Amino acid sequence: MANLVVHGGIPLSGEITPSGYKNSIVVIIAASLLTDHPVMISNVPDITDVQRLTDYLISLGSKIEWNKDAETLRIDNSGIPETVLLGDFPSTMGASNLLFPPLIQRLKDVTFPRRMKGCSLGIRELDDRLDVLQVLGAKLDATDEDLRISIDGRFRGGDVWLDYQGVGATENFVMAAVLADGVSTCINSASEPQVEDLCKFLVTLGAQIEGIGTNKLKITGVGELRGGEYRITDDYYEVATFLALGAMTNGDIKVYTKNKEYFGIIKKNFKRLGVELEDKDNYYRVTPGQSMEILQPFTTNFTPKIEAAPWPYFPVDLTPVFVALSTRSKGTTLHWNKVHEGQHLWITELMKFGAHALLADPHRMLVFGDKPTKPAVVVAPNIIRVAVALYMMAASIEGQSTVRDADTIKRAHPLFVPNLQKLGAIVDWEI
Repeated sequence: MANLVVHGGIPLSGEITPSGYKNSIVVIIAASLLTDHPVMISNVPDITDVQRLTDYLISLGSKIEWNKDAETLRIDNSGIPETVLLGDFPSTMGASNLLFPPLIQRLKDVTFPRRMKGCSLGIRELDDRLDVLQVLGAKLDATDEDLRISIDGRFRGGDVWLDYQGVGATENFVMAAVLADGVSTCINSASEPQVEDLCKFLVTLGAQIEGIGTNKLKITGVGELRGGEYRITDDYYEVATFLALGAMTNGDIKVYTKNKEYFGIIKKNFKRLGVELEDKDNYYRVTPGQSMEILQPFTTNFTPKIEAAPWPYFPVDLTPVFVALSTRSKGTTLHWNKVHEGQHLWITELMKFGAHALLADPHRMLVFGDKPTKPAVVVAPNIIRVAVALYMMAASIEGQSTVRDADTIKRAHPLFVPNLQKLGAIVDWEI
């Protein structure tokens, strides 16, 4: 594991172009297995999850051309034989279950390892994903160690009503339904940007999908998918992170993006914490001298809050970034993560910096902002944006801090440290 050594208290200034969005690229790489025709993907981030997935596809027989400088990825799966061993299945990735539908579609009968890992956000439920596959005709046979999933020929059309707007379940539905025999519908489907990206990518390849961006998807299965080209959405988490860093360090940061359509609720919550963003055609900018005054509700007996839940609510993955930002804002903020029960458990590391915070329950944290802080040595859990938030705390405090085990950041942000150094930060990796 690698540590981030940080010399904080420096106002960060400059311009940033964000990377491609991790959550989109991982599902699109998985979905590429649905066609034997070449696909070309652009705006591809050089992150560990992409490396793991491409290595895995190569082990199956795919031809991969990854130009990291040009940020392009060409995938040709025509070389995968009809009968292939799964090899070293990437079960340590939270996204590994996204391989279920395309591999089942190709191989018809597949045995996966039962236990899979990802960020330490809480219990990783597979039931919703497996329920979807069963509705669409898959047969399941599980042991303590393995999960066998099979279909007779093709998935079949069916109607799915999700218990909640699960991203993974929706993505599994989409990938199973596009080549299914008949029409499939999903009610209460997730509508996150990565789900939109997946659907738009598959439409480029010839899929017939209605309701993209809504909570009801209707998919008419087609006989096969062709090849095509697609550009991954900019990582709006990264856009928000660098703007928050600008506000926390009293800096001046401009972040360019081609995907501003996903930023409305994020911009609204910056304002709640006393940060006004300059909003132009192709960038957002945060300037020095922000008020950092928490916007008080009209209903005076309410505590100002940021509620994170399935899209189009505020994104749950950005909660740690805004927790860090709220430590600099004047007043009290309630951060309510309605999805993950493990994301707030880093509060003990946050408090090592001197931040005042209270864990009301696993889903809700109160932050009492604008309190004196000090440098610290902290340990990042295996949660990408928590590691980022701990860096943000360190960067805003004069003196040297260390964020241990921070290399989970590399799973989503390929140029995190070089971008920070470009902005004037004194930070580097320590192995």
